[in-house]
Amino acid sequence: MPHKKYILEQKKALITGINGMDGSHLADFLLEKGYEVYGMERRSSSKNRINTKHLEGKITFLTGDLSDQNSLLRCIKESDPDEIYNLGAMSFVGESWNTPETTGDVDALGVLRILEAIREYGKFIKFYQASTSEMFGKVTETPQKETTRFYPRSPYGVAKLYGHWITRNYRESYNIFACTGILFNHESERRGHEFVTRKITDGVAKIYLGLEDHITLGNLDARRDWGYAPDYVESMWLMLQHDIPDDYVIATGKMHSIRYFLNKAFECIGIHDWSEYVKHDKRFLRPVEVDELVGDCQKAQDVLGWKPKVSLEEMIKKMVKNDIKLLGER
Repeated sequence: MPHKKYILEQKKALITGINGMDGSHLADFLLEKGYEVYGMERRSSSKNRINTKHLEGKITFLTGDLSDQNSLLRCIKESDPDEIYNLGAMSFVGESWNTPETTGDVDALGVLRILEAIREYGKFIKFYQASTSEMFGKVTETPQKETTRFYPRSPYGVAKLYGHWITRNYRESYNIFACTGILFNHESERRGHEFVTRKITDGVAKIYLGLEDHITLGNLDARRDWGYAPDYVESMWLMLQHDIPDDYVIATGKMHSIRYFLNKAFECIGIHDWSEYVKHDKRFLRPVEVDELVGDCQKAQDVLGWKPKVSLEEMIKKMVKNDIKLLGER
C-alpha cells in the first residue's frame, strides 16, 4: 500500500557524512519537514563544506568519526536523535583498492560502531544504513532486487556488504529499528569531482568555456542505473516512517552506458560527436570491473509509495548547466 501522510511533531535527526552529496540533500529535505538536524563531520584543519555552506546556521555541526567509537556515542548524546542516517563512508569505489584497510574500518566497522553506540545509549532510535548496488557486483540475476545474491567485486563493495548484514543482524538480535537502502547509482550537482559522472559534466563545461579540450576517462562501456540524489534521499526518510524496519532496493529500473551519459552531456553544449574530446587512460580502469547494474524497486513502490521523479536526461542537463555556472563565476 502507498505510504500514508504523516503529521510530524518536530523530530531530531543525526546525519553522518553531512558534507557529502547525499548528506547535504537529506539535510535540505529534513529541514523542509521541520526536523532539527545535526550533521556529523570529521575533524580537519579546514572544513570541507562546499555542499553544506548554505546550511550553516540552520543545522548543528558535530565533530565525530566512524572510526572512533567514543566520538559516535558523544554525537548521539549531544543530538539525542529520533533518527540516525548513516551516510558517512569511503565512497569512491576506485580508491578502495588503494586504501582497503581504511575502507573496511570506515564502511564496515563504522556501521558496527554506530549500532553499538545506539544500543549503549538505550533510547529508541530509528537507524538508516546506506547500502549500495556495488554489493551485487558480478550480478547473478537482472534486474537486481532485495533477494538477489550478493557478489561484490571491490573492497568498497565487500565493506558495504558487512555494513548491510550487521545492520540486519542487530535488527534481528536486539530489535533495533534499522533499515538499509540498497541504492543504485545516483548523482546531482553536488557530486564529487572524482566520480565519473561529475568528471564528465565538469569536463563538458570546461570544453564549452574553452578551459580544456578533452576529458580523460577509463571504461566507457560500463552500464549503470542512474537516478537523481534528491529523489533518493526521500526514500531514506520514507523507510524510517514505515511501521516495520526492512531493506529496500532504490533504483530507476533503467540502465545506460557511460557512452550514453557522454552523448547527453555533450548534447547540452551542441556537440553530437564527442570522439575527439574524450581520451582513454587505462589508469582509470578498475582491477575487476562491474559491467552492469540495474535495480528493481517494486517493493519500495508498493510498500513506501516511492518512485523516481527526475529522469537521467533531466539530471544531466542540471549537472552540466550547474558546472557551466560554477566555472563561469570563477
